[in-house]
Formats: sequence, C-alpha cells, structure tokens
Amino acid sequence: MTPPATVSPGPVGPALVHPARVRVLHPGQPTAGARPGPVVYWMLRDQRLVDNWALLHAASLAAAAAAPLAIAFSLFPKPFLLSARRRQLGFLLRGLRRLAADAAARRLPFFLLIGGPTEIPGLVHRLGASALIADFSPLRPVREALDAVVGELRRDDAGVAVHQVDAHNVVPVWAASGKLEYSAKTFRSKVSKVLDGYLVDFPGLPEVVPWDGELPEDIDWDVLIDRVCREAENVPEIDWCEPGEAAALETLLGSKDGFLTTRIKNYDMDRNHPTKPKALSGLSPYLHFGHISAQRCALEAKKCRHLSPKSVDAFLEELIIRRELADNFCYYQPHYDSLAGAWEWARKTLKDHAGDKREHIYTREQLENAKTADPLWNASQLEMVHHGKMHGFMRMYWAKKFSLGLERLPYPCFCSYVLCKIYFSALR
Repeated sequence: MTPPATVSPGPVGPALVHPARVRVLHPGQPTAGARPGPVVYWMLRDQRLVDNWALLHAASLAAAAAAPLAIAFSLFPKPFLLSARRRQLGFLLRGLRRLAADAAARRLPFFLLIGGPTEIPGLVHRLGASALIADFSPLRPVREALDAVVGELRRDDAGVAVHQVDAHNVVPVWAASGKLEYSAKTFRSKVSKVLDGYLVDFPGLPEVVPWDGELPEDIDWDVLIDRVCREAENVPEIDWCEPGEAAALETLLGSKDGFLTTRIKNYDMDRNHPTKPKALSGLSPYLHFGHISAQRCALEAKKCRHLSPKSVDAFLEELIIRRELADNFCYYQPHYDSLAGAWEWARKTLKDHAGDKREHIYTREQLENAKTADPLWNASQLEMVHHGKMHGFMRMYWAKKFSLGLERLPYPCFCSYVLCKIYFSALR
C-alpha cells in the first residue's frame, strides 16, 4: 500500500491557523511588483462561514496582502458525487442557498459553478487570483479533482499558490497519524498526544479589502434545486432536518431541544438504545455537510463536562476518535470503497464462509423494500428509507445481517452495489 505523497506543510503568511493544518500543494510564483490578486476559497466539504479554518486561512492571506476574498463552490455534475440522490442534493443546495445569502450580507462574493471542479481554474484565471485555498476530503473523486485543478494551474497559472486546509477534523488527518490505523485504540493514543494543540477556539474572520472584481451570476435557487433534484434518483427529501448553520447551531445549543443544553445527560447510558432516539445528538447531517464544525461541538461539550462527565466523554470519543478514524481509513487506504480495502483477516473470514448455507436468499428489490424474514432488519431499513438516517446501534445490526442474505458467488460486487444503493439514501 502506497501512502499519499508528502506535501510540504505550513502556510505562507500570518498564522491564524495552526501551521500543520495547512498543506502547500503549489507555492506559486508571484510576479514581482504586481498588485496581489484576490484569494479564492474553494469550498466543498465545509459549507459554513463560521468556525471554518479554511476560510480563516484564506481571509488571513487576503488581509495580509491587502487583497479581496471570494468563495467558490463547484457542484459535481451527474453522475453526482457518491451517486448522491435527491435527498442529499436537496439538503446540500438548500444549505448553500442560506450560505450564499449570509456571504452576501458579509460582502463576500459567492460563485456557484454548475459545471463542476473543471471550472475552478477558469474562475481563478478570470479573477486574477493570487491564491486558491481548498477544503480537504479523503475521498478519491475529490482528490482526483483537486489534483487536476492543481496540475492545470501549475501549467497555465503558475503564479497562483494552492493550499489545502483540513477544516473538517479537529486534528488534521495527516497530523493525527502518518499511516493507516488498525483500530480506535491505536488512533486514540496518537490523537490524544496532540489534541490540545488543535482543540482551540476560533479567532474572528479578518477584515479584507472590499470586492471590486467580477460579480457572481444571479442564481435562481428554486429553478436550480428543481432541476438538479429532477436529474437525481428520486429518493424523497426529508423535512425533519432543516439545513444551514443556524439550524445546526440550534441542534447543538438550542434552549428548547439542544443536544448540549437539554439532552446530553442521557447520552452515555441511552445512545445505544434504538427506542430512545432523542438520546442521540442529531448532529450527523450537519457534520457531514459541514454546516457545523466538529471542533465547535467539542469546545462547547467541554464547557458542560462538569455537569455530565461520562456523557461528554462518550460524545467526544464518537465525535473525534471514531469519526476521524474514518477519515484516516479513507485517506490511507486506496481501496476504501471495496472489499480489497478490508483487513486480511476479514477477507479470509468472508472467503472461508462464502459457501455456508444461508437460511434465506434475497434479491436486491427485497432488501431495498425491507421484505426480509427479519422484522428488526426491515424496521431499520425502513427507518433509513423514510427518515433519512438509521440509529447507530441498529446500523451495526443491519450491516452484519445484510451479508447473511446475499447470494454466494457474486458477493463482492453485489454487496458493494447494494450497500451504496441503499445506504446512501441516508443524509450521513
């Protein structure tokens, strides 16, 4: 297994952001004596204006150079990223609609690129940008898109610096560990040693020079949402979860039903009880789409630890260790989305039991429509189909029982297809 290529760490400019959180993908070659061009923040995974290390880094570079700042978001055209369906795309676009309005209120131009990441170099060139700051994602399609953008800029706009910032993880994935971790136990020890250096409060966003360049095109959000959702597979949107930063913060700290303000005390004892869904934080969709920072959640949780120490510790374990271990796996395991990425003992177990007799064999349609002989599995499947998420404890049961009803010979491709087909109807 070949780990990702080493990239030089550390920002060029004022360090509002921990230096190890930033990687310089291309240093750029600015023209001597020329007026610095604007800084462009290429937002993708962290869709928020508050508590965003990538935006803070972009703003600090812009402020230091007396240059303006712009935000760009590129949709992945059909086939959508991770085969996203109407449920995810509707949530994404409605969140971006709110973000664009908030950006306008802050006088930050927001460029929405419908054609995908391939439009980023053209935008950077048109704006005469001096730097491009990109979000981090461990997923292959995003990394390939970023590599293509960096390659094009190196060739055609070598003066543009390209930085990447991990604003999604409390401890940047490359700083937490330099290799694929075997378990939460090994990962936990490494993260614990450096956590205090990264789990700090956020500074305010620096003031930047007012924007005086090309203005973004007006977006008819209703038309856009309708068109994109019609093109996607028709997994219905849900109405229990409102997208956006304000809704995310309300879920965390709201006076009426906020997780930390009213429900955290039962988290330790009740989070694994499927009949007690209110014991869960409800933050997963917001963390997944970057509407709230995991670091903000952790900081606020630590403030109330004296009230419920066991529950807060359990929440931080899930929020930081377990959640960021998943990024470690996807970043360092090139086959993260196939059985080839499983540990050797797991592949051997599957092979050894491939010929075992199964009591029931189900078709894809039976599984998708929860038509199995197991009422508990059916209930879990229907919860995800209709509610957009599945209780964490039941997700384990669902996945383990899933393989027992599959055909023997086509197991690898069948399992991979159906897992993606069914599971990604969820918001997280």
